Amino acid sequence: MSSHNRTEEGSAGRERNTLSLEYETVIGLEVHVELATKSKIFCGCSTGFGGAVNAHTCPVCMGMPGALPVLNRQVVEYAVAVGLATGCEITRYGKFDRKNYFYPDNPQNYQISQLYLPICRNGSMEIETEDGRKKRIGIHEIHMEEDAGKLIHDEREGVSLVDYNRAGVPLIEIVSEPDLRDAGEVIAYLEKLRMYIRYLGASDCKLQEGSMRVDVNQSVRPAGSTEFGTRTEMKNLNSYTAIRHAIADERERQIAILLAGGAVVQETRRFDDREGASYPMRSKEDARDYRYFPDPDLPPVEITQEWIDRIRAEQPEFRPEKMARYKAEYDIPEYDIDIITQSRHMAELFEETVKICGQPKKVSNWLMGETLRLLKEHDADPEDICFSPVHLAALIGLVDDKIINTNVAKEVFEAMFAQDIDPVRYVEEKGLKQENDAGAIRGICEQVLADNPQSVADYKAGKDRALGFLVGQTMKAAKGKADPATINRVLKELL
Repeated sequence: MSSHNRTEEGSAGRERNTLSLEYETVIGLEVHVELATKSKIFCGCSTGFGGAVNAHTCPVCMGMPGALPVLNRQVVEYAVAVGLATGCEITRYGKFDRKNYFYPDNPQNYQISQLYLPICRNGSMEIETEDGRKKRIGIHEIHMEEDAGKLIHDEREGVSLVDYNRAGVPLIEIVSEPDLRDAGEVIAYLEKLRMYIRYLGASDCKLQEGSMRVDVNQSVRPAGSTEFGTRTEMKNLNSYTAIRHAIADERERQIAILLAGGAVVQETRRFDDREGASYPMRSKEDARDYRYFPDPDLPPVEITQEWIDRIRAEQPEFRPEKMARYKAEYDIPEYDIDIITQSRHMAELFEETVKICGQPKKVSNWLMGETLRLLKEHDADPEDICFSPVHLAALIGLVDDKIINTNVAKEVFEAMFAQDIDPVRYVEEKGLKQENDAGAIRGICEQVLADNPQSVADYKAGKDRALGFLVGQTMKAAKGKADPATINRVLKELL
C-alpha cells in the first residue's frame, strides 16, 4: 500500500472515530437469575446442577397433558427479598401468564411468566462508576418465571438433543430502565445487583454456570437527542469480558449503519466472543408476538403486608453497611475490608472468628493470604469455604502460644481448608508441636554449624546471606518444628 493510500485510510478512520463520538449509547438490561431453591418453581423436581441428562424431570416440568403446576412458596419469598433490596414496590395481588413460543427446549410450547402483574416494580439502585461518579439506575420490574431446557448439539451426527433438567428451574428476570450508557456502568450495575442477590442467598449468580445470564438491549442516538434509536437485543452473555466486547462491537456496528445512511433493524443477536463479533438470530419479537394470556392453571398470588414485613425483617446487613461498620469496629486495612465483604459467607466467617479469638488483624491475614491463595488454586468461590470459625481461631491460638510455628500452621491450614479438621487434634496426631527445648535447639544449631564450615566462614566474612542458609538447614534438621526466631537468636550467639 502506498503512503498516500495509508494516509487516506488513516484520515477516514479518524473521521469515523470523530463522528462516532457524536452518538450516545443507550442500554437496558434483562438479567435472568436462577433461584437457589431445592425444587423447581411448579413441581418437586430437583434443581441440582450437573445431574444426569433428563434425570430431574416429571410430568409437570415436561408439560404432559393434565399435569397441574403448584407454585413454590420459596420462589415468591426470594423475589420479594430481591425487590425490597432494590427499592421496588411489591405487587400485593399478582398473576402468572403464558408466553407462547415454539422451541424444542420449551416442552409445553409456552413459558409460564408474568407480563401484566409482575411481582416487583419501580425500583432503583445507586451505582458508583469506574471514574467515581454516582448514578441511579431505575429497575422497571422483576418478574418470576420458569427456565427452559438445554439444547445439546451433536455436530458429528448432525442432530440436536434436549436435556430438560433445567426446564422449570425458577428464575427471576430483573428488567432495568434504559438508564445505562456504557460498559463500565453496566458492570457496576451487575456487580451491585449480584452482591444483593448473593447476600440474600437467593442465588449463587455464577455466570459461568448459567445461574446468572444477561441480555443487553442497546441502541444509539445522536448526542443530545431524547428520542430512542432502534434497539437490538444481545442474548445470554455470561461473562463481564463478553459483555464489554459485545457492547463495544454493537455500538460500532449500529453507528456504521447510520453513517452509511442505513437503518438499524430490531432483532435478537448472538455475540461470539471468540470471533469478537455478533450475528443475527431472529427478528425481535414484541409482547403481542408471544400471545400472552393469564395462566388458567395457577391461582392469583396474594402477598399480605405481614408477609412483606417478615421478609423485610429477615434481610441481612448488606455490604455497604457492613463495610462502614468494619471501618469503625476493626483495626484492619480498607483493602482487607473491601475483599472480605465481597462475600457474605467470608464476612460472617471473619466476624465469628474475631468473636472467639479477639484478633481481627490475624483473622484477616489468614483470610487474605492462605484462604484466597487456596481458593484460587482450587478454582473455588468464598461460599465454598468449609472450615469453621472455631477451628480458624484455634489455629491462630496454636501459633500465638508457640505450640506450632508459622510454616507448620500453613500445613495445618491446608488440611483444615480441605476437610475442616480440628487443628489441635491434627497437630497432636501428626506430632507437629514445636520444639521449645532451648537445649535441644542449641544442640541442633551446633551440629548444623559443624556440618557447614564454609557458611560459617562466609558469615564471619560479612556475607549475611549465609545466616539464612544456616537457619534453613537448622529448620530442616528440626523437621520444621522449631521456632525460626529462636533458631536465629541461638545461631547468632554461637557464631
